[in-house]
Amino acid sequence: MENYVEALYQAALKHQNEEEAIRLSNYMRNQFSFIGLRAPQLKEVFKQHVKNHGLPAKEELHQVITSLWELEEREMQMAGLLLLDLMKKQFTEKDLSLLKYIITTKPWWDTIDHIAKKHFGYYLEKFPHTRQPIVDRWIASENIWLIRSCILFQLGYKEKTDVAMLEDIISRTCHTKEFFINKAIGWALREYAKQDPEKVIEITNTYPLSNLSRREALKHLKVD
Repeated sequence: MENYVEALYQAALKHQNEEEAIRLSNYMRNQFSFIGLRAPQLKEVFKQHVKNHGLPAKEELHQVITSLWELEEREMQMAGLLLLDLMKKQFTEKDLSLLKYIITTKPWWDTIDHIAKKHFGYYLEKFPHTRQPIVDRWIASENIWLIRSCILFQLGYKEKTDVAMLEDIISRTCHTKEFFINKAIGWALREYAKQDPEKVIEITNTYPLSNLSRREALKHLKVD
């Protein structure tokens, strides 16, 4: 699988753009190095790579993803997320370890928000009996990225949202000054407000949310 990852890496390097790499790094607060590919360009490179090389076998997925995560340039982690988009239907319960790895390794909002909604959320929908135990463990971990993932995993659930669980998660995570957690609380509530605005107003009135969480939650609602 080294050849698979190396081929993707070399394909991306052909589009290296130093000026864009600096801009992207600055945008990400200089947390990561970049090759200099914007998202549409990276998607096109990845699409062509899959056309040329196919998808890795399921048993090779962990190795491919971890190899992409070990590369310095941030586009390679984003390519890993595109790969998971195509292969998540093959998830087994054992793939939780992979999800935890990519959430806690080189974490920042750009990967976490994609993983939480598209991969972790999918996993917990596919294996619903694991949902409560995982959420309980991850919230207790005090890792802000695992907690953020628990707050956001239902973003795509819409009318299937387990609002009791969402409320419980918020009640357990709102006593913090951590920006990435408070922002996530507001985002999750703002999204659920599309389904039940009155419930969101009720939650904001019940729990000691930060000003940030409350402002984000009520952003599109008319509140007296």
